[in-house]
Amino acid sequence: MVVAYSWYISGQISGLRRLQTDLTDRNRRESLQLLRIQNDLNQLGLAMRDMLDTSGPYPLHAWSAQFDRIRADLDDALAVQRDIAAAARRALSDGGSAEQADYLASSLAQFWDAVSRMFALARGGSEEEARAQIRLSLQARQASLSTAVARLLVQNNETEAAVAQQVQEIYSRVQRQVYWFLAAILVAIAATSLYLIRSNRRLFAELATLSNERREIAQKLMATREATLREIARELHDEFGQLLTAMGLMLNRATRQLPENSPVRQELREVSDIAQSALDNVRGLSQTLHPSILEELGLESTINWYLSTFEKQFGIEVSYERHGDPVALDAQTGIHVYRVLQEALGNVARHSGAKRASVRLHASGGTLALEVEDHGAGFTTESSRRGLGLVAMRERAELLGGAVEFARPPQGGTLVKLIVPVARTTTVV
Repeated sequence: MVVAYSWYISGQISGLRRLQTDLTDRNRRESLQLLRIQNDLNQLGLAMRDMLDTSGPYPLHAWSAQFDRIRADLDDALAVQRDIAAAARRALSDGGSAEQADYLASSLAQFWDAVSRMFALARGGSEEEARAQIRLSLQARQASLSTAVARLLVQNNETEAAVAQQVQEIYSRVQRQVYWFLAAILVAIAATSLYLIRSNRRLFAELATLSNERREIAQKLMATREATLREIARELHDEFGQLLTAMGLMLNRATRQLPENSPVRQELREVSDIAQSALDNVRGLSQTLHPSILEELGLESTINWYLSTFEKQFGIEVSYERHGDPVALDAQTGIHVYRVLQEALGNVARHSGAKRASVRLHASGGTLALEVEDHGAGFTTESSRRGLGLVAMRERAELLGGAVEFARPPQGGTLVKLIVPVARTTTVV
């Protein structure tokens, strides 16, 4: 629409400019021809004035050659003016100009008829009668022709002024149309912008609501998961742990009641060792599922216990560094930081192939930073986006109002960095 209207306006302006140029050029050329005609008429007037002077050395018929020359120039100028005027009348539909041109041609024809009669009298020897014709008829006709030409010049100037006024009005109308069109475009742009802004605000509000709902669901799922793991850990510790402990005590009593060299006593000792090993495994699994030490002694003691357990279980040497000020962590923050550590070291054991890993815990300026680094195989950016464990780490970081970063150290491998805000205190929990 904008392109079509711009093309239309450009065409209108171009056509108007051509019309203005053509009409101005026609008026200029017509004015030049009218001035030429007026000059010839003035020459005729001067010639007739000289012809009335009786002291002149030449007879009247001697002026016929000059009159013929002026007549030829007048006829040529009148023919050119008539063609120019006809073209202008077709462009402007002006009938008044045609009447003036016809009157001028008719009057000029009558003037030349009178001139012919005057020269006929002069050639017949009637010069006084010929001079009388000049005074009574020819001078009056010449004055009438000059007046008609002057009127045509004035009319031509008026036509040029009218054309300029008409062109100005057309320019003004086109300008108003352009202004209305621009106003309509601005209104349409403003309406569209307001609609888009409103739609975007509504969309962002819906996205924010969905994000909050997702965060709440994730928090509930993680809370449910932790509650489930806590219950399983308690069941393992209380039920299976007590059962295995009772079995161990019963086996020890039975062993003491048998002779020292009895084969059965040796077998009962082996069964007792198996029961003790199972009890240790159950207790370790219970702590892994939900470390009660976290609630009793705090995050740092839990990290120390977990790292020693991890080294024994996977045979990977882990160096641990603790820096910064003491901080206090609530139960929710502590369990999430512990789960991130657990997931990061689990990825080291499952995917990196490294035999060494580093864990760094740094607290400063109201933030807690946990770093887990290895120099193994590392991971690609695509796998870091799709891994469920990595997604879970991001979710836990967002729930704590922090962030988790996955990077590749200069030596290769993987660096997992968790940063969460914490309250400053003097005691580490």
